[in-house]
Amino acid sequence: MLNLQNLEFAVQISSSLCADKVLDKLNQNGISKSDVQICYKTGTVIVKSDLPSSLILNAIEKSGYKAVLKGYGSSNYDVNLGAAVAMLCNSTGHSDSGINGVVRFIQLNENECLVDGTIDGLSPGKHGIHIYECGDLSNGCENIGEHLNFGQTLHGNQTDDPNNRHTGDLGNITANEEGRAIFYFKDKLINVSNLIGRSIGITEHEDDCGRTRINKSEIDGNSGKKIACGIIARSSGLFENSKKICACDGVTLWEERDVPLAGPGRQRKNNN
Repeated sequence: MLNLQNLEFAVQISSSLCADKVLDKLNQNGISKSDVQICYKTGTVIVKSDLPSSLILNAIEKSGYKAVLKGYGSSNYDVNLGAAVAMLCNSTGHSDSGINGVVRFIQLNENECLVDGTIDGLSPGKHGIHIYECGDLSNGCENIGEHLNFGQTLHGNQTDDPNNRHTGDLGNITANEEGRAIFYFKDKLINVSNLIGRSIGITEHEDDCGRTRINKSEIDGNSGKKIACGIIARSSGLFENSKKICACDGVTLWEERDVPLAGPGRQRKNNN
């Protein structure tokens, strides 16, 4: 149970029948009914799980109801140590060739940060994933700096000893034949408090994690150019997001799923 996280979803349900459909669909996708709390009066579904958030959201929506992830936290309801998110598209991200996705960071305790992401549009196979020093997207992914490296060490793997990896070395993610990469892992070196305002980037090639010791292996793992990146911004922890509608532009929680994070395309259209 200690390895499970809590995820809070807003779901468009309005009756106990709706709630039962959601509960059954989650159960069909491997989530025990005892690990789900549903309040149809508030449209809230809380899931305790060790699955990536995108898989849980998809399971909920298979019941026929829209869902939005509102908060993410550790198994301890009483503690929110920090959460962050990076979008690899829209105004806070940049990508080549239609790559888009989201990466979430949840501080589980003083020594563990959960990384949970789904990225589409990648070429099948492995791609390096790293935290970079800066959040400057004025020139795409070119100005986000080098790998975050508090210890001034050589490049390594996410599972290496802290003396043998950069702080921002997160290894590789693997895209399937459809170009989707879903990943979910814990890291003992990064901390949400040190990530805000920096960037996460995905590289064109597989990261050799410093193993080959040739060319730029000890710098960036010969993983090639950055093909997608996003600024890491603070996000809501468990029970911290009560927003139903944005006062600045009238976009509701449900409309926000399908509009940009900022810009003219975000404005709610007035049909009157």
